Amino acid sequence: MHQILAYIQFVWHSKNEHGVHSPFVFDLVTKCFYDKKKYTAYPQLSAYRHQLLNNKETIEVTDFGAGSRVFKSNTRAINAIAQNAGISPKRAQLLFRLVQYCQAQSILEMGTSLGLATAALHLGNPKAKITTLEGCPNTHTTAQSELQKWEPATRSIEFITTEFSGALSTLGTANTFDLIYFDGNHSKTATLAYFEQLLPTAKNNSVWIFDDIHWSKGMEEAWENIKNHPDITVSIDTFQWGIVFFRKEQRMAKEHFTLRV
Repeated sequence: MHQILAYIQFVWHSKNEHGVHSPFVFDLVTKCFYDKKKYTAYPQLSAYRHQLLNNKETIEVTDFGAGSRVFKSNTRAINAIAQNAGISPKRAQLLFRLVQYCQAQSILEMGTSLGLATAALHLGNPKAKITTLEGCPNTHTTAQSELQKWEPATRSIEFITTEFSGALSTLGTANTFDLIYFDGNHSKTATLAYFEQLLPTAKNNSVWIFDDIHWSKGMEEAWENIKNHPDITVSIDTFQWGIVFFRKEQRMAKEHFTLRV
């Protein structure tokens, strides 16, 4: 019920490119969000998805996040996880376009799951350095194995099986990232903690993507805190995702957008 009401409010307030008066966001919307080209990456992403959907093996999942609204047991079939818990085909294509548009060279993914989003990040820039974190050992092992069957070049991706907060204390002081995709723990407390831990890694052109910002009241509160943080100068709410930018040239004129994608 919460998500239904949130979506009604989103539709009421959202705009398309005709309601965008920021040159930076208008360019992003028209050249990336609404890009209708049929990229060769799309059939590749579809092929990986079908590879997972054809895998009927079961694994024991360790869930460190907010829990599942679909699965009642931690013993789950790989094809069921891909069907119900993975990024959608439309969102995978958009993630691919965002990486390509931003020309991201260094990428952090928080929440590998079965690697559907990882595949999109990789195809967006096959030369990018990607670090992907996952708390569940069995899920991570499956993702790494399946991705390497699909695309041997993904051996260059760094897979780290870890509880997030411990890894971020190191990553936050030793790296900078062009793009971070947050899809690991849909709770207010954890999301805000990860945001604060990773702030030292942000650059002027960094883009951060938060998944499921309307998952719960707590996640909506986390999103409000994040987009109003002094370091954030542009935010975009697409309902499924919250996207933020750190552009210092817009610090005196912060902008928040609610856009249909």
